[in-house]
Amino acid sequence: MKYVILIHSNPQPWGHPTGDFVAENQALPQEQRASMNAAFDKLLGELQANGELVGGEALGDPASATVVRWKDGEVLATEGPYAETREHLAGFFLIDVESPERAGDIVRGFAGPGETIELRPAMWPGGES
Repeated sequence: MKYVILIHSNPQPWGHPTGDFVAENQALPQEQRASMNAAFDKLLGELQANGELVGGEALGDPASATVVRWKDGEVLATEGPYAETREHLAGFFLIDVESPERAGDIVRGFAGPGETIELRPAMWPGGES
């Protein structure tokens, strides 16, 4: 079963890892931040070693985005930022796991102060997830 882990954040300035640029994370003691970063690096290493990590990417500043929509029979391109929200999609990871429970266990390791993490099943042609 494939799942996408979506990381929503609003680092200021925009940068990665997002936690380094999020006020809620910056407010934590340095030792706690270092421990959290080490735990995340360990999780990524384990996912990679056991074949559950398919891939992932950090995303650029929403101000550099272009949104393309279909409007009144024409393609309309608009420069970003475009979301009417405080948080933007900052990055994603694609995982391939045996069960929804395993995906739930993994996604908890992605949560951090000042960020919203979304776990969503990947959907393949034919409507099956």
